[in-house]
Parts: sequence; C-alpha cells; structure tokens
Amino acid sequence: MNFRTLDLNLLRVFDTVMAEGSLTRAAAVLAMTQPAVSHALKRLHEAVGEALFIRSAHGMKPTPRAQALWPQVRMALGGLQQALAPSTFNPRAEAVNFRLAMVDATAVLLMPPLVQAIEAQQALVNLRVLPLTTRDPRQLLERGDADLAVGHFPDAVAALMAQGDASTLRLHRLYDTRYVCVMRPGHPLAEAPLTLNAYCEAHHLLVSFSGRAHGFVDQALAGLGRRRRIVLTVNQFYTAGQVVTGSDLLAVLPQSFLSATGNQQALVVRELPFELGGVQVEMLWHMRRDAEPAQRWLRALLAQGGVDQVGAA
Repeated sequence: MNFRTLDLNLLRVFDTVMAEGSLTRAAAVLAMTQPAVSHALKRLHEAVGEALFIRSAHGMKPTPRAQALWPQVRMALGGLQQALAPSTFNPRAEAVNFRLAMVDATAVLLMPPLVQAIEAQQALVNLRVLPLTTRDPRQLLERGDADLAVGHFPDAVAALMAQGDASTLRLHRLYDTRYVCVMRPGHPLAEAPLTLNAYCEAHHLLVSFSGRAHGFVDQALAGLGRRRRIVLTVNQFYTAGQVVTGSDLLAVLPQSFLSATGNQQALVVRELPFELGGVQVEMLWHMRRDAEPAQRWLRALLAQGGVDQVGAA
C-alpha cells in the first residue's frame, strides 16, 4: 500500500463501518449514501491489498486484518480530532442517556455517589442500569447494548490483557476487595474461626449471575480435593443476605458488597479457611466510546465514586 497516495477519508469510512457493523448505519452517521460507503470500502480494500469486510446475515463482518488494523486507525483519528477540533461536554446543557450494565451490589455501591454528583452538577444526563447476567460482558459491549459494564470480569480482563493494543475494549480498575464467609448470628459455626472441614460439611448459598450452580469457591475446593453442598443458588446479593440471616446457610461474598445485602449489621463475617483470589472491580467500555467527551465525563465520575466507596468500606 502506498500511504502517500492513500485518501485518508477512506480510513474514516472504515472506522465508522467497524463501529456500526452495518453499511446502512455507517452511511447515516457519515451523511453518505450506502453505495458511496460501499465504493469507499472497495477503494480501501484495493489499497490494502485484501478484503477488510465480509458480508454476513448480521451485517459487515470484519476480517482478522480489519480487527488488527482498527485500534491503530481509531487511535490516530481520535488524536487528530482532539488536535484539530477539541471538544468538551457541558452536562448542564447537553441531555445524554447512558446505559450501564452491572449487578445489584455494584449498583448499590456506585449509584448513590454517582447520582449525587449528577445532581450537584445540575446535569441533564439520564442513567439506565441494565441487569448483568454474565462475568464476560464483551459481547454486550461489542454489540453496543451498553455504554459501560462494571463488575468483576476475570476472564474478560485476562483476554484483553493478552490482546494488548489489538483489543477493541478498554478498562479501568475501580477498586479491589476480597471474599469473606458470612452467616447469621447464633450459627453453630459463628463462635470460632472456620476450619476447612467445618466449612465443607455446612450447607451453602451461592450467588450466581448466570444461574450456574458452580462458582469460584467450588473451583478452589476442587483443587483441594473437596466439595460443598449448595442448597440454594440466587442471582442477587440482597436475596442472599435475606436468606442467610434467616437460615443456617453460609455464603461467600465480596467484603465491599455486604452493604448490598440490606442486612450487613446482622451478618457474622469469618475468614475463609482456604485461599481464594481477590475481587477486582473493573469498568469496561468499547473503544468506539473512548474519546467521546460525555463518556469520558461519566467514567471520571464513576472512577471517583469507586475510590470513595472502597475507602469507606
């Protein structure tokens, strides 16, 4: 490819088609006709020397070469935009809707300070919290169903770190916490430190966003050649707190999430009798949103709220 003769407008078309996944939507964003967008892609294909998209039933599917090229193109175009036409976001004048995917415990921690900050700034923004039923929100963000996903996403984060600059997602760690075991006051195990035998012989409650009756604890126990009996699986921390305080079930929860149970003062907290990795609460977003002023404003508010909450925990 001869870069000196390349029409840089083709890169803008490429970036928009990658972001929208559709010629029709890309044409609307670019204020071009669909044939003009298709012709621009054909010229770019010829300049690159290979196809960058394949038509599919679900739109324009990028090739591996396009996936590898897009982060560099997006970064370059974003830098040019900031240099030539720096933009800012005025929350008092611009009405923007944000979609945030998170579980109930994360919302309990982060939404109060976020709403307070929005009210304090007299911002016109609107928030919509979407239910999160997976620990891997990458497809949710790739499809554009949410602007941000907030939570503990170990598999997704590991994949992003392995991809490095080639990843289409960005992340920011909000805070760290750790797992603890909780039970009701008066529980037979509440008066002494937990032993591994006592833990495995007890009955348990599991919080599972996906509904699977197998979690991090079960993986750790399997590594020790042990197992536990899970009597109940729920998908909310509030429900977990209500059940644990009224039964002899044990539950393992992130320490910073105990307030989301609604019964924090009625829970006895014990250290786990085995090693379990920490909990890293991350904020993930698609790079198509990375440079948008309104999105950057929202992420800054969330980051400050996360710092405040972990400091108060």
